[in-house]
Amino acid sequence: MSTNQMLQENNKGFLSFLYQKRKIWILFCGSAAVLSTVISFLIKPQYLSTAIVFPAATSSVSFSEQRNAKAAAMDFGEEEQAEQLIQILQSSKIRDRVVSEFQLLKHYEIDPSDANKNYKLNQEYSGHFSFSRTRFGSIKIDVLDQDPVLAAKMANRIVELIDTVKNEMIAERTLPAFKVNQRKLDQMRKDRDLILAKLDSLADLGVIALDVRSNLFQAYVDAQNENDRAELKKKIDVNMKYGAMYDGLEYMRNEKIVKIEDFNVSYEQAESDANTKFSHKFIVERAVVADKKEKPKRLIIVLVTTILAFVVSVFSLLLWEKYKELKA
Repeated sequence: MSTNQMLQENNKGFLSFLYQKRKIWILFCGSAAVLSTVISFLIKPQYLSTAIVFPAATSSVSFSEQRNAKAAAMDFGEEEQAEQLIQILQSSKIRDRVVSEFQLLKHYEIDPSDANKNYKLNQEYSGHFSFSRTRFGSIKIDVLDQDPVLAAKMANRIVELIDTVKNEMIAERTLPAFKVNQRKLDQMRKDRDLILAKLDSLADLGVIALDVRSNLFQAYVDAQNENDRAELKKKIDVNMKYGAMYDGLEYMRNEKIVKIEDFNVSYEQAESDANTKFSHKFIVERAVVADKKEKPKRLIIVLVTTILAFVVSVFSLLLWEKYKELKA
């Protein structure tokens, strides 16, 4: 007998076996279908609300002339920014605020005094909130809940919290840096003002700048009046005594002014990073109230349960027949 003939004989035998036992597996499958239908109607429906956002490419304004053209405020973020945004969305900073604002412990009927309340809450949160990248590089925020209005509110609230949480995270680093820059700039300005005050005091004594000082000697030679010569001599003596100090202070003043001007760019950048509250996303689609349940899919539940019941019943009948053969 060929292999094909053997297969045909086996198939005929199997179909014959199914026909003989049809009452048993039909009853089993029917019971499973009825039971799964009842259970599917007892499951509370869940409604899905979805918001879609794109990450922004940059989180600051650059004051540098060599600014990266791909880091403009209007540019969409790429894979790296999308992954960072997902990490923020999955963080406890956002989860804890959502749990607190919408009283999810009460909403999910978790006893606050339960020793495992945090575990149960995290399980519920993970089952109702999901964040994923789309093939277009955007971030999809999905929220499932029995209340469709609440699901939409929570999804939109998470969109708002993206900027709040990320700005707080940025401020934790940029604010101390700005304060350091501010202290340094204040110190540089104080040093400059101190030099200016010393220059003013020397100027009050009659000390003048180097380029003008040389003219005093010519004026002294050309002076015809004794009083003028005495006055000029006094100025020359003062400038001879304090001229070097004046020149040194003037050089320090010029150096300090240049440094302050150069440092202003760094200061303005630090001030912008610390104080500017940026939007870190582009909202593509806000969540809306769902008018159709997402799950349970009752037809799928009944079909899967019925097919599974058929497989289990046939397999059990085959095992029983085999057992009877072996026993005999």
